[in-house]
Amino acid sequence: MNSLTLTSYVTFCEDACAHQDFLQIQQQQQQQALVHSRRQLRRDQDKEYVGFATLPNQVHRKSVKKGFDFTLMVAGESGLGKSTLVNSLFLTDLYKDRKLLNAEERITQTVEITKHTVDIEEKGVKLKLTIVDTPGFGDAVNNTECWKPVADYIDQQFEQYFRDESGLNRKNIQDNRVHCCLYFISPFGHGLRPLDVEFMKALHEKVNIVPVLAKADTLTPSEVKKKKIKIEQYGIKIYQFPDCDSDEDEDFKQQDYELKESIPFAVIGSNTVVEAKGKRVRGRLYPWGIVEVENLAHCDFLKLRNMLVRTHMQDLKDVTREIHYETYRAQCIQSMTRMSGTDFPIPVMPGVTDSETEKLIREKDEELRRMQEMLLRIQDQMHTQKDAY
Repeated sequence: MNSLTLTSYVTFCEDACAHQDFLQIQQQQQQQALVHSRRQLRRDQDKEYVGFATLPNQVHRKSVKKGFDFTLMVAGESGLGKSTLVNSLFLTDLYKDRKLLNAEERITQTVEITKHTVDIEEKGVKLKLTIVDTPGFGDAVNNTECWKPVADYIDQQFEQYFRDESGLNRKNIQDNRVHCCLYFISPFGHGLRPLDVEFMKALHEKVNIVPVLAKADTLTPSEVKKKKIKIEQYGIKIYQFPDCDSDEDEDFKQQDYELKESIPFAVIGSNTVVEAKGKRVRGRLYPWGIVEVENLAHCDFLKLRNMLVRTHMQDLKDVTREIHYETYRAQCIQSMTRMSGTDFPIPVMPGVTDSETEKLIREKDEELRRMQEMLLRIQDQMHTQKDAY
Protein backbone atom coordinates (compact mmCIF):
# COMPACT_ATOMS: atom_id res chain seq x y z
CA MET A 1 0.00 0.00 0.00
CA ASN A 2 1.56 3.33 -1.14
CA SER A 3 1.69 6.42 1.03
CA LEU A 4 -1.17 8.14 -0.83
CA THR A 5 -3.55 5.25 -0.33
CA LEU A 6 -2.60 4.99 3.36
CA THR A 7 -3.19 8.70 3.84
CA SER A 8 -6.63 8.45 2.18
CA TYR A 9 -7.57 5.47 4.35
CA VAL A 10 -6.57 7.29 7.52
CA THR A 11 -8.53 10.35 6.43
CA PHE A 12 -11.58 8.16 5.71
CA CYS A 13 -11.44 6.53 9.15
CA GLU A 14 -11.15 9.91 10.85
CA ASP A 15 -14.11 11.24 8.89
CA ALA A 16 -16.14 8.13 9.78
CA CYS A 17 -15.35 8.48 13.47
CA ALA A 18 -16.18 12.18 13.38
CA HIS A 19 -19.46 11.43 11.63
CA GLN A 20 -20.32 8.76 14.25
CA ASP A 21 -19.53 11.19 17.05
CA PHE A 22 -21.73 13.79 15.36
CA LEU A 23 -24.60 11.30 15.12
CA GLN A 24 -24.26 10.36 18.80
CA ILE A 25 -24.24 14.03 19.83
CA GLN A 26 -27.25 14.68 17.63
CA GLN A 27 -29.09 11.69 19.12
CA GLN A 28 -28.34 12.84 22.66
CA GLN A 29 -29.60 16.33 21.83
CA GLN A 30 -32.79 14.87 20.39
CA GLN A 31 -33.33 12.75 23.53
CA GLN A 32 -32.72 15.77 25.77
CA ALA A 33 -35.16 17.83 23.70
CA LEU A 34 -37.75 15.04 23.96
CA VAL A 35 -37.33 14.81 27.74
CA HIS A 36 -37.59 18.59 28.01
CA SER A 37 -40.76 18.67 25.91
CA ARG A 38 -42.30 15.89 28.01
CA ARG A 39 -41.48 17.75 31.21
CA GLN A 40 -42.96 20.94 29.76
CA LEU A 41 -46.09 19.05 28.70
CA ARG A 42 -46.39 17.53 32.17
CA ARG A 43 -46.03 20.97 33.77
CA ASP A 44 -48.72 22.32 31.46
CA GLN A 45 -50.99 19.42 32.31
CA ASP A 46 -50.34 19.82 36.05
CA LYS A 47 -51.78 23.31 35.84
CA GLU A 48 -55.16 21.73 35.03
CA TYR A 49 -54.66 18.58 37.17
CA VAL A 50 -55.86 18.57 40.77
CA GLY A 51 -54.70 15.07 41.67
CA PHE A 52 -57.67 13.36 43.29
CA ALA A 53 -57.60 10.79 40.47
CA THR A 54 -54.81 9.09 42.44
CA LEU A 55 -57.11 8.38 45.40
CA PRO A 56 -57.76 4.76 44.30
CA ASN A 57 -54.00 4.20 44.29
CA GLN A 58 -53.71 5.65 47.78
CA VAL A 59 -56.53 3.43 49.06
CA HIS A 60 -54.95 0.43 47.36
CA ARG A 61 -51.54 1.01 48.96
CA LYS A 62 -53.06 1.57 52.39
CA SER A 63 -55.28 -1.52 52.13
CA VAL A 64 -52.43 -3.75 50.98
CA LYS A 65 -50.24 -2.49 53.81
CA LYS A 66 -52.96 -3.08 56.40
CA GLY A 67 -54.01 -6.48 55.05
CA PHE A 68 -57.43 -8.06 54.86
CA ASP A 69 -59.49 -10.38 57.04
CA PHE A 70 -62.30 -12.78 56.25
CA THR A 71 -64.31 -15.11 58.48
CA LEU A 72 -65.92 -18.16 56.90
CA MET A 73 -68.23 -20.53 58.76
CA VAL A 74 -68.79 -24.10 57.58
CA ALA A 75 -71.83 -26.03 58.79
CA GLY A 76 -73.34 -29.40 58.03
CA GLU A 77 -73.35 -32.93 59.33
CA SER A 78 -70.13 -34.90 59.67
CA GLY A 79 -68.73 -36.83 56.74
CA LEU A 80 -69.66 -34.36 53.99
CA GLY A 81 -66.09 -33.23 53.30
CA LYS A 82 -66.20 -29.79 54.93
CA SER A 83 -62.57 -29.75 56.07
CA THR A 84 -61.33 -31.19 52.77
CA LEU A 85 -63.17 -28.53 50.79
CA VAL A 86 -61.83 -25.70 52.96
CA ASN A 87 -58.27 -26.97 52.54
CA SER A 88 -58.87 -27.24 48.79
CA LEU A 89 -60.26 -23.70 48.57
CA PHE A 90 -57.31 -21.99 50.24
CA LEU A 91 -54.51 -24.52 49.51
CA THR A 92 -53.69 -24.95 53.17
CA ASP A 93 -54.08 -27.51 55.97
CA LEU A 94 -56.22 -26.10 58.75
CA TYR A 95 -57.21 -29.41 60.31
CA LYS A 96 -53.90 -31.22 60.76
CA ASP A 97 -54.39 -31.50 64.54
CA ARG A 98 -58.04 -32.56 64.35
CA LYS A 99 -59.16 -35.57 66.36
CA LEU A 100 -61.43 -37.92 64.43
CA LEU A 101 -64.37 -39.35 66.37
CA ASN A 102 -65.99 -42.71 65.87
CA ALA A 103 -69.72 -43.15 65.22
CA GLU A 104 -70.62 -43.61 68.89
CA GLU A 105 -68.70 -40.50 69.97
CA ARG A 106 -70.33 -38.41 67.23
CA ILE A 107 -73.83 -39.40 68.39
CA THR A 108 -73.17 -38.23 71.95
CA GLN A 109 -71.19 -35.14 70.97
CA THR A 110 -72.83 -31.76 71.45
CA VAL A 111 -72.53 -28.92 68.97
CA GLU A 112 -69.28 -27.04 69.47
CA ILE A 113 -67.74 -23.98 67.87
CA THR A 114 -64.08 -24.16 66.88
CA LYS A 115 -61.95 -21.51 65.21
CA HIS A 116 -58.94 -21.97 62.96
CA THR A 117 -56.97 -18.89 61.94
CA VAL A 118 -54.22 -18.79 59.33
CA ASP A 119 -52.33 -15.92 57.69
CA ILE A 120 -52.07 -16.29 53.92
CA GLU A 121 -49.97 -14.15 51.60
CA GLU A 122 -50.28 -14.02 47.82
CA LYS A 123 -48.34 -11.59 45.62
CA GLY A 124 -47.72 -9.26 48.54
CA VAL A 125 -51.38 -9.22 49.67
CA LYS A 126 -51.97 -10.57 53.18
CA LEU A 127 -55.20 -12.25 54.24
CA LYS A 128 -56.10 -13.27 57.78
CA LEU A 129 -58.47 -16.17 57.22
CA THR A 130 -60.63 -17.47 60.07
CA ILE A 131 -62.57 -20.70 59.60
CA VAL A 132 -65.38 -21.31 62.10
CA ASP A 133 -66.33 -24.98 62.25
CA THR A 134 -69.38 -26.55 63.91
CA PRO A 135 -68.45 -30.13 64.84
CA GLY A 136 -71.33 -32.16 66.21
CA PHE A 137 -74.02 -30.38 64.19
CA GLY A 138 -76.68 -32.79 62.96
CA ASP A 139 -74.94 -35.90 64.35
CA ALA A 140 -77.08 -36.55 67.44
CA VAL A 141 -80.18 -38.70 67.57
CA ASN A 142 -82.21 -35.69 68.72
CA ASN A 143 -81.20 -32.60 66.75
CA THR A 144 -83.88 -30.29 68.10
CA GLU A 145 -82.63 -26.69 68.01
CA CYS A 146 -79.04 -27.84 67.46
CA TRP A 147 -78.56 -24.61 65.48
CA LYS A 148 -78.83 -22.46 68.63
CA PRO A 149 -75.09 -22.58 69.55
CA VAL A 150 -74.28 -21.43 66.02
CA ALA A 151 -76.78 -18.55 66.15
CA ASP A 152 -75.54 -17.55 69.62
CA TYR A 153 -71.94 -17.49 68.36
CA ILE A 154 -72.85 -15.14 65.50
CA ASP A 155 -74.72 -12.86 67.93
CA GLN A 156 -71.76 -12.88 70.31
CA GLN A 157 -69.46 -11.61 67.56
CA PHE A 158 -71.94 -8.86 66.73
CA GLU A 159 -72.18 -7.99 70.43
CA GLN A 160 -68.40 -7.80 70.84
CA TYR A 161 -68.04 -5.58 67.78
CA PHE A 162 -70.90 -3.36 68.99
CA ARG A 163 -69.27 -2.90 72.38
CA ASP A 164 -65.86 -2.21 70.84
CA GLU A 165 -67.13 0.46 68.47
CA SER A 166 -69.18 2.03 71.29
CA GLY A 167 -66.13 2.24 73.55
CA LEU A 168 -63.57 4.99 73.96
CA ASN A 169 -60.71 3.31 72.10
CA ARG A 170 -61.90 2.40 68.61
CA LYS A 171 -58.54 2.50 66.86
CA ASN A 172 -57.78 -1.22 66.64
CA ILE A 173 -61.14 -2.96 66.61
CA GLN A 174 -60.85 -6.61 65.70
CA ASP A 175 -63.57 -7.78 63.35
CA ASN A 176 -64.60 -11.36 64.13
CA ARG A 177 -68.05 -11.10 62.57
CA VAL A 178 -68.97 -14.08 60.38
CA HIS A 179 -69.01 -12.90 56.77
CA CYS A 180 -70.23 -16.08 55.09
CA CYS A 181 -71.64 -19.48 56.04
CA LEU A 182 -71.15 -22.43 53.71
CA TYR A 183 -73.97 -24.83 54.48
CA PHE A 184 -73.31 -28.37 53.26
CA ILE A 185 -76.31 -30.28 51.92
CA SER A 186 -76.10 -34.06 51.93
CA PRO A 187 -76.17 -35.68 48.46
CA PHE A 188 -78.17 -38.57 49.90
CA GLY A 189 -81.92 -38.51 50.34
CA HIS A 190 -84.50 -36.40 48.55
CA GLY A 191 -84.03 -32.66 48.67
CA LEU A 192 -83.57 -30.70 51.87
CA ARG A 193 -84.10 -32.30 55.23
CA PRO A 194 -86.20 -30.53 57.89
CA LEU A 195 -82.98 -29.85 59.81
CA ASP A 196 -81.49 -28.08 56.77
CA VAL A 197 -84.54 -25.86 56.40
CA GLU A 198 -84.69 -25.09 60.12
CA PHE A 199 -80.99 -24.19 60.30
CA MET A 200 -81.00 -21.87 57.30
CA LYS A 201 -84.25 -20.18 58.34
CA ALA A 202 -82.83 -19.55 61.81
CA LEU A 203 -79.65 -17.93 60.46
CA HIS A 204 -80.57 -16.29 57.16
CA GLU A 205 -81.19 -12.93 58.87
CA LYS A 206 -77.82 -13.06 60.66
CA VAL A 207 -75.29 -14.25 58.06
CA ASN A 208 -74.78 -14.69 54.33
CA ILE A 209 -75.72 -18.31 53.63
CA VAL A 210 -74.18 -20.00 50.58
CA PRO A 211 -75.52 -23.57 50.18
CA VAL A 212 -73.29 -26.23 48.65
CA LEU A 213 -74.18 -29.72 47.48
CA ALA A 214 -71.47 -31.88 49.05
CA LYS A 215 -69.72 -34.86 47.45
CA ALA A 216 -71.06 -34.24 43.98
CA ASP A 217 -68.90 -37.10 42.67
CA THR A 218 -71.38 -39.54 44.22
CA LEU A 219 -74.12 -38.27 41.89
CA THR A 220 -74.72 -38.51 38.16
CA PRO A 221 -75.14 -35.26 36.17
CA SER A 222 -78.89 -35.80 35.98
CA GLU A 223 -79.08 -36.36 39.74
CA VAL A 224 -77.09 -33.16 40.33
CA LYS A 225 -79.64 -31.21 38.28
CA LYS A 226 -82.50 -32.64 40.33
CA LYS A 227 -80.68 -31.84 43.58
CA LYS A 228 -80.18 -28.22 42.58
CA ILE A 229 -83.55 -27.31 43.92
CA LYS A 230 -84.75 -23.75 44.34
CA ILE A 231 -84.10 -23.16 48.03
CA GLU A 232 -86.14 -19.96 47.95
CA GLN A 233 -89.32 -22.04 47.75
CA TYR A 234 -88.79 -22.91 51.40
CA GLY A 235 -88.74 -19.23 52.33
CA ILE A 236 -84.97 -19.24 52.89
CA LYS A 237 -83.04 -16.05 52.11
CA ILE A 238 -79.65 -17.10 50.82
CA TYR A 239 -76.88 -14.71 49.77
CA GLN A 240 -78.05 -12.61 46.83
CA PHE A 241 -75.48 -11.76 44.20
CA PRO A 242 -75.47 -8.02 43.43
CA ASP A 243 -76.85 -6.99 40.06
CA CYS A 244 -74.31 -6.12 37.39
CA ASP A 245 -73.91 -2.49 36.41
CA SER A 246 -74.86 -1.54 32.88
CA ASP A 247 -71.25 -0.61 32.02
CA GLU A 248 -69.86 -4.05 32.93
CA ASP A 249 -68.39 -6.09 30.09
CA GLU A 250 -70.27 -9.05 28.67
CA ASP A 251 -67.83 -11.63 30.06
CA PHE A 252 -68.43 -10.43 33.62
CA LYS A 253 -72.19 -10.42 33.11
CA GLN A 254 -72.04 -13.98 31.78
CA GLN A 255 -69.90 -15.07 34.74
CA ASP A 256 -72.35 -13.47 37.16
CA TYR A 257 -75.29 -15.21 35.45
CA GLU A 258 -73.55 -18.61 35.66
CA LEU A 259 -72.85 -18.10 39.37
CA LYS A 260 -76.50 -17.31 40.11
CA GLU A 261 -77.66 -20.36 38.15
CA SER A 262 -75.17 -22.68 39.91
CA ILE A 263 -76.58 -22.32 43.44
CA PRO A 264 -76.36 -24.60 45.34
CA PHE A 265 -72.79 -25.23 44.17
CA ALA A 266 -72.13 -28.93 43.50
CA VAL A 267 -68.62 -29.33 44.89
CA ILE A 268 -65.87 -31.90 45.26
CA GLY A 269 -62.88 -31.42 47.54
CA SER A 270 -59.48 -33.08 47.26
CA ASN A 271 -55.88 -32.23 48.10
CA THR A 272 -54.52 -35.30 46.30
CA VAL A 273 -52.61 -34.72 43.07
CA VAL A 274 -53.30 -37.34 40.40
CA GLU A 275 -52.23 -37.67 36.78
CA ALA A 276 -54.86 -37.23 34.08
CA LYS A 277 -54.03 -37.19 30.35
CA GLY A 278 -50.39 -36.44 31.06
CA LYS A 279 -51.20 -33.57 33.43
CA ARG A 280 -50.99 -33.50 37.20
CA VAL A 281 -54.26 -32.24 38.66
CA ARG A 282 -56.04 -32.24 42.02
CA GLY A 283 -58.78 -34.80 42.01
CA ARG A 284 -60.04 -38.23 42.99
CA LEU A 285 -59.06 -41.47 41.32
CA TYR A 286 -61.77 -44.11 40.82
CA PRO A 287 -61.77 -47.44 38.95
CA TRP A 288 -63.94 -45.85 36.28
CA GLY A 289 -61.88 -42.68 35.87
CA ILE A 290 -60.68 -39.46 37.46
CA VAL A 291 -62.77 -36.64 38.90
CA GLU A 292 -60.93 -33.32 38.61
CA VAL A 293 -61.66 -30.77 41.31
CA GLU A 294 -60.84 -27.77 39.13
CA ASN A 295 -62.71 -28.95 36.03
CA LEU A 296 -65.97 -27.07 35.43
CA ALA A 297 -67.31 -30.07 33.54
CA HIS A 298 -66.99 -32.18 36.71
CA CYS A 299 -68.14 -29.83 39.50
CA ASP A 300 -68.67 -26.22 40.58
CA PHE A 301 -65.56 -25.97 42.75
CA LEU A 302 -63.96 -23.26 40.58
CA LYS A 303 -67.16 -21.22 40.57
CA LEU A 304 -67.38 -21.40 44.36
CA ARG A 305 -63.74 -20.41 44.83
CA ASN A 306 -64.00 -17.55 42.35
CA MET A 307 -67.13 -16.30 44.09
CA LEU A 308 -65.66 -16.50 47.60
CA VAL A 309 -62.21 -15.12 46.84
CA ARG A 310 -61.93 -13.37 43.48
CA THR A 311 -65.24 -11.65 42.83
CA HIS A 312 -67.54 -11.40 45.88
CA MET A 313 -65.43 -11.52 49.07
CA GLN A 314 -65.70 -7.76 49.59
CA ASP A 315 -69.42 -7.78 48.84
CA LEU A 316 -69.93 -10.52 51.45
CA LYS A 317 -68.20 -8.29 53.99
CA ASP A 318 -70.22 -5.26 52.89
CA VAL A 319 -73.54 -7.11 53.22
CA THR A 320 -72.50 -8.33 56.67
CA ARG A 321 -71.68 -4.79 57.78
CA GLU A 322 -74.50 -2.89 56.10
CA ILE A 323 -77.40 -5.33 56.52
CA HIS A 324 -76.88 -8.11 59.08
CA TYR A 325 -74.84 -6.10 61.60
CA GLU A 326 -76.95 -2.97 61.17
CA THR A 327 -80.08 -5.04 61.83
CA TYR A 328 -78.53 -6.34 65.04
CA ARG A 329 -77.34 -2.87 66.01
CA ALA A 330 -80.80 -1.38 65.47
CA GLN A 331 -82.33 -4.06 67.69
CA CYS A 332 -79.80 -3.32 70.42
CA ILE A 333 -80.48 0.41 70.30
CA GLN A 334 -84.23 -0.21 70.46
CA SER A 335 -83.80 -2.41 73.51
CA MET A 336 -81.19 -0.29 75.29
CA THR A 337 -81.83 0.74 78.86
CA ARG A 338 -81.78 4.37 79.95
CA MET A 339 -80.99 4.84 83.62
CA SER A 340 -79.62 7.72 85.68
CA GLY A 341 -80.04 10.12 82.77
CA THR A 342 -77.51 8.37 80.55
CA ASP A 343 -78.28 7.40 77.00
CA PHE A 344 -75.31 5.09 76.50
CA PRO A 345 -76.60 2.00 74.65
CA ILE A 346 -76.30 -1.21 76.60
CA PRO A 347 -77.24 -4.20 74.39
CA VAL A 348 -79.46 -6.71 76.13
CA MET A 349 -78.16 -10.14 75.23
CA PRO A 350 -79.63 -13.58 75.85
CA GLY A 351 -78.14 -15.10 78.95
CA VAL A 352 -77.32 -11.75 80.59
CA THR A 353 -79.18 -11.28 83.88
CA ASP A 354 -80.71 -8.04 85.11
CA SER A 355 -78.05 -7.69 87.81
CA GLU A 356 -75.28 -7.94 85.22
CA THR A 357 -77.02 -5.37 83.04
CA GLU A 358 -77.37 -2.99 85.99
CA LYS A 359 -73.69 -3.50 86.80
CA LEU A 360 -72.73 -2.56 83.25
CA ILE A 361 -74.94 0.53 83.41
CA ARG A 362 -73.37 1.63 86.70
CA GLU A 363 -69.89 1.19 85.22
CA LYS A 364 -70.80 3.32 82.21
CA ASP A 365 -72.39 5.94 84.45
CA GLU A 366 -69.22 6.13 86.50
CA GLU A 367 -67.11 6.40 83.36
CA LEU A 368 -69.24 9.24 82.00
CA ARG A 369 -69.17 11.02 85.35
CA ARG A 370 -65.35 10.93 85.39
CA MET A 371 -65.24 12.28 81.85
CA GLN A 372 -67.59 15.15 82.76
CA GLU A 373 -65.47 16.05 85.79
CA MET A 374 -62.36 16.05 83.63
CA LEU A 375 -64.02 18.37 81.11
CA LEU A 376 -65.05 20.75 83.90
CA ARG A 377 -61.47 20.84 85.21
CA ILE A 378 -60.12 21.58 81.75
CA GLN A 379 -62.66 24.38 81.30
CA ASP A 380 -61.72 25.88 84.66
CA GLN A 381 -58.03 25.79 83.72
CA MET A 382 -58.78 27.49 80.40
CA HIS A 383 -60.77 30.25 82.15
CA THR A 384 -57.99 30.71 84.73
CA GLN A 385 -55.34 31.06 82.02
CA LYS A 386 -57.56 33.50 80.09
CA ASP A 387 -58.05 35.67 83.20
CA ALA A 388 -54.33 35.64 83.88
CA TYR A 389 -53.62 37.05 80.42
